[in-house]
Amino acid sequence: MSIEDYEVVIGLEIHAELSTKTKIFCNCSTEFGAEPNTHVCPVCMAMPGALPVLNEKVVEYAVKAGLATNCTISKDSKNDRKNYFYPDLPKSYQISQFDKPLCEHGYIEIETSKGRKKIGITRIHIEEDAGKLNHDEIGGGALVDLNRAGVPLIEIVSEPDFRSIEEVDAYLKKLKSILEYIEVSDCKMQEGSFRADVNVSVHKPGEPFGTRTEMKNMNSFRSITRAIEYEIDRQIDVLEDGGKVEQETLRWDDVSGKTFSMRDKEDAQDYRYFPDPDLVAIKLSEEYIENIKK
Repeated sequence: MSIEDYEVVIGLEIHAELSTKTKIFCNCSTEFGAEPNTHVCPVCMAMPGALPVLNEKVVEYAVKAGLATNCTISKDSKNDRKNYFYPDLPKSYQISQFDKPLCEHGYIEIETSKGRKKIGITRIHIEEDAGKLNHDEIGGGALVDLNRAGVPLIEIVSEPDFRSIEEVDAYLKKLKSILEYIEVSDCKMQEGSFRADVNVSVHKPGEPFGTRTEMKNMNSFRSITRAIEYEIDRQIDVLEDGGKVEQETLRWDDVSGKTFSMRDKEDAQDYRYFPDPDLVAIKLSEEYIENIKK
């Protein structure tokens, strides 16, 4: 059997770093490329007793992105703690948004060889970026650089509306140009300020959607295209051999042109979300939203 006998379903989660001068919860610089651990303070290093204060510019930029992608803007929003352990996340939780994101129910129109199509946007929420691990080949360990910890992100979650790689490519390019045009993100993919998590599944027509896998932190259009092609073929091969596609998080290796398993895919309950007790709710007036719209 070939790919023609299967339907492909793809969803995207885009992380875009916002072009604010300072971080989301402290006044450290967001400038890229500084010496490791020089743009840090007790807040973004998670020192005991250091408290976050929300950067208002982050809210403004997120609302701007929501309006530009036809979203409904929430007048009542909040920040939540998303609990997970990564060595470059000093608090062992990430401040994000769970059930009350700033923007919901949007869409972008794309143009492909098959004509125009609306791609739904489930939500856009604000969150902080993690630090960065620099793997030390000589010493055999990894060094943590926390300059990026606390840099503000918007996460733009699409509906699983893509049915081809061409649609994914058109959407990514359109979204990138929108964010650049409204000047909320520089979208420099080589600096990680526009990156995609790609969810892929396959199923036979008429059957329920298949099990999805997720490829994390892809930051080039070419890599995304190659990775989706490989993953579609891999999943079809697994199913054709009578196997079962596992729900897992994958890492794409550009050199070998293959995906490798990183971990089982978490679900929302694994993150034990709860409202961040150190931050007040985000209340927006109609006037505030209108001013940004203008």
